[in-house]
Amino acid sequence: MPSPSIQELLAQKAALEKQIADAQRSARADAIAKVKALMAEYGLTAADLAGRAPAAPKPEGGKKVAAKYRDPATGQTWTGRGLKPKWLTAALAAGKQLSDFAI
Repeated sequence: MPSPSIQELLAQKAALEKQIADAQRSARADAIAKVKALMAEYGLTAADLAGRAPAAPKPEGGKKVAAKYRDPATGQTWTGRGLKPKWLTAALAAGKQLSDFAI
């Protein structure tokens, strides 16, 4: 019995790959239909499947942060977050230390 030629084997491979792709498409379509039926039966949405709870509204304004530094001359304060205020930048340029203003 002669062995099949390369062209015959490639044709068989192509036919098998087509059968595999068709079977995968069919199985996927069946799975989608089952999922849709279950969703309809239980009243589920895509958001329910994602497992995310509805977002809770965030509180307005956020939390206040306690001041860490104070200018003894004016009483102005800085929390240590964000840009340094002009009064502190000027004092540091004049040779003062940040620790001089710690509360």
